[in-house]
Amino acid sequence: MKKIVLNKDLTLFFNKHFPIKNRRKKGYKHLAVVGIGGNKGDVIKRFESVYGYFSKDKRFHIVETSPILKNPPFGYLKQKDFLNAVLLLQTSLSPKELLKNLLHVEKINKRKRSFKNAPRSLDLDIIFYDNLNINFKRLSIPHPSWHKRDSVLIPLSYIERISL
Repeated sequence: MKKIVLNKDLTLFFNKHFPIKNRRKKGYKHLAVVGIGGNKGDVIKRFESVYGYFSKDKRFHIVETSPILKNPPFGYLKQKDFLNAVLLLQTSLSPKELLKNLLHVEKINKRKRSFKNAPRSLDLDIIFYDNLNINFKRLSIPHPSWHKRDSVLIPLSYIERISL
């Protein structure tokens, strides 16, 4: 695995699936940016598992992935550094259906929600979905504070085909 140290707190990792670039496919109605993160257990193995899940599920097409960023936690600071990346996906699912699917993937990867900003095995967030602005009780798009977090901004800067 190749790595690039950006500074004392931030390191990028490059492996087989992070980053990748594929052509867009016809037949999908929407484009979504999904953030992926975690800091418990073998996070890189879990990222590969998530990549495999989306690759095999015909409801999705992975257009691009970013490199993986190692970065410090925020909020609750007494925990390990996080690994984060973003996926650019094509799908025909609605935002609520996509969220339901992401929560299912978190659950099968043993995500526990013990307290705000707690350590986690896997965190999947919809960052963008087309050019929509949504503010439901359990879903806000764009994701709140995405523009303030290195964990999103740096991986997102590696996605070339971001025009939603």
